[in-house]
Amino acid sequence: SYVMGHLGSSWLERTTREQEERTDLLLENMELRPTDIVIDLGAGTGYFSFPIARKVPDGGVIAVDIQPEMLGIIKQRRARENIANIETLLATVSNPNIPESIADVVLLVDAYHEFSHPREVMEGVVKGLKPNGRVVLVEYRGEDSRVLIKRLHKMTQQQAKKEMQAVGLKWLQTDTYLPQQHVMIFIKPPHTADY
Repeated sequence: SYVMGHLGSSWLERTTREQEERTDLLLENMELRPTDIVIDLGAGTGYFSFPIARKVPDGGVIAVDIQPEMLGIIKQRRARENIANIETLLATVSNPNIPESIADVVLLVDAYHEFSHPREVMEGVVKGLKPNGRVVLVEYRGEDSRVLIKRLHKMTQQQAKKEMQAVGLKWLQTDTYLPQQHVMIFIKPPHTADY
């Protein structure tokens, strides 16, 4: 599907989002440690970057997006709220530009299905993950016809597992505590070759 432009940023920050998607449950269940470095890939306005930054006071968040305008929104809010442990990073459609072996966790919320070069991006993610680092992939459930989202904005577990395995990630578990989305957890095995 197409990437959501910065002009649609109000959709990401809508007041009903926490209730509709139970984003609070996602944040509670990510099992973050205070020292973790978390990549928020497809960060948009930083909806997740800011609450995560508070959960990793001795670590940090790297908010990654392909749109400088989105990163500009994050920078303005970071300055306004005086939050020191969020960095921004400009990606391209084929490279997230994540430094090698830096990340404990990479979070992708409703972003992966928009990638025009998913394999190349995920190869960059694998390179940026520490051994045993986790990918938390959140996508609307493609198997569930009750999820009233256009088909091109959904993913099945089968598809996600196949595509993550292709870049060397190992499926760990799928959590179903969110009302409409899968929370699929993948890890980078210690022996995985970086791309």
